[in-house]
Amino acid sequence: MPGRCDRAVPLAVKIVVSGGLGVGKTTFIGAISEVGTVDSEAAITQVSVGVDSLDGVESKTTTTVALDFGRITLDPTIALYLFGTPGQGRFSFLWDDLVEGALGTVVLADPRRIEECFPAVDYFGTHGTPFVLAVNRFDGVERCDPEAVREALGLRVEVPVLECDARERASVRNVLGALMDEVAGLRAAPTGGGPATQGEAHAVTAG
Repeated sequence: MPGRCDRAVPLAVKIVVSGGLGVGKTTFIGAISEVGTVDSEAAITQVSVGVDSLDGVESKTTTTVALDFGRITLDPTIALYLFGTPGQGRFSFLWDDLVEGALGTVVLADPRRIEECFPAVDYFGTHGTPFVLAVNRFDGVERCDPEAVREALGLRVEVPVLECDARERASVRNVLGALMDEVAGLRAAPTGGGPATQGEAHAVTAG
């Protein structure tokens, strides 16, 4: 038919990037997004004093107060729409809206303040949203053993725990690939449990 467009439209998949204050969510999305990112960074003011803990991130001067947004096309068949949550507990009421319709979640952790990701781990565990935990690297900070982090947070062995550098596109892409493997494995598993085969898990990110 004249004028017909034969180019396939990628499947749109919503992914949430979460974690505590200052763990690198805005950086993570900005490093991978193929479009100009949307963020709601605002200056940290006196309103935060006594409310938001800056222990370990004292040099931080801005913070996300609503959401971050970016997009990455993994291959011609799938595009990930990334939504970053605010890290402060006082903005947690926004999480329900941001998570609605999400296929999976990346929970970022700061190795200096592992306890800051407890609220996100509890939230997504309770809601049954598939997630991976990514321990972000920071200059001058000793690297963590992912299994030690798993033990500290009491995560099930099935939950992927890996390291990443939120500043590096390839590292961020690896994390997103691990999340899509996790989602594919859960969706392909037969009723009653049991992991999908590795081949089935990689089908989502093939291309």
